[in-house]
Amino acid sequence: MVVFKAKFDTLVDEVKSQLRTKADTVKGDTILIVTEISDDQTVADYALVTDFTLDDSKRDEWWHMSILLLTFPPANWCITLQTPHFTGQEIFTMKGRKVFIKALDTDASAGNDGEVPPEEPPDGPEDGGPGPEGPPTKPVFKLVH
Repeated sequence: MVVFKAKFDTLVDEVKSQLRTKADTVKGDTILIVTEISDDQTVADYALVTDFTLDDSKRDEWWHMSILLLTFPPANWCITLQTPHFTGQEIFTMKGRKVFIKALDTDASAGNDGEVPPEEPPDGPEDGGPGPEGPPTKPVFKLVH
């Protein structure tokens, strides 16, 4: 678990813009779970999706998503969610706290849009590089120990 001194919405926006993610979530995926713990602190965890089973007791389509939370020690969880919740389409609440879940695209050869990255990084602004101003600024949140 990593605690960030950042507002939940700010961290979720940062995740969406900086990490390669997938549109769907399937068994075997690594997911990122972002949880609001206070107005200015947010927790981020990784987990492995181990199973999905349909919840027959509900009218709408709800799923039991079994995950292995990649913490120390690892923890097995089962949470019941609808598809928009575990695919990052909707932010939802658990025990009054905002939660965002999204599967990571762990294919190292693909870029954010699924294309293979170029062989050489760009050098300057004319090539799409950072130019004389340097690289982009660091994220607005910081790690709290």
